[in-house]
Amino acid sequence: MILSKLRSFGVISRKFVNSAIFQRKMSEHRTFAITPSRFSWDKFKDMVHFYILLGAIPATIFITYCNVFIGPATLSEIPPDYIPKHWEYYRNPVTRLIAKYTSLNHQQEYEKYLAYIFMEDEKRLLRKIQYEVKEKIKERDDYQAYYYRPVLAKYVRQSKEAADYIESIRGD
Repeated sequence: MILSKLRSFGVISRKFVNSAIFQRKMSEHRTFAITPSRFSWDKFKDMVHFYILLGAIPATIFITYCNVFIGPATLSEIPPDYIPKHWEYYRNPVTRLIAKYTSLNHQQEYEKYLAYIFMEDEKRLLRKIQYEVKEKIKERDDYQAYYYRPVLAKYVRQSKEAADYIESIRGD
C-alpha cells in the first residue's frame, strides 16, 4: 500500500520482474523473465483485423464502385402512367439499394403501426369486458361462466341453496 503510493506501478512491476524470484535461470547464464500472457490481447487484435478484412474492405470497395461507376441519381421527367417506387426517391445508389432490399416504404410502416394500434385497442376492450364480467360475478355472488346455458343454471342454484341450507343447520 505504501509502496504503491510512493512509486509508480511500472517501476514496482519492473523491479519485481527483474528480481531473482521471477526469473528462470538457464544454461550459459541466460535468464527468462516470466511475464503475464498476452494471448487475450493478441487474439482480440487478430479478430479485429479479420473482421475488418472481412467486412470493411469489401464494403468500401462496393461503395466506391457504386459512387464512381453508377453515380448519383438525376432528376428526369416521370411518365404520366408511372408510379415511382419508394427507393427511387433517394439520390445515392447505396442508399437506394438499402431502401430497396432492407427497409419498408412509409405506407407499409404506417399501416403496420395502424394495425398495431387496432390490435392493442381490441386487447384493451377485451380486458375491460373481462373486468366487468368479474365485477358482475362478485356483485351477484354468481358462478363463473362466460356462456349461457339455461338448463344447467338451475342445478347450480339448487346446489347453492343446498349448501346454504347445510350451513344453516350445522350452526357453528
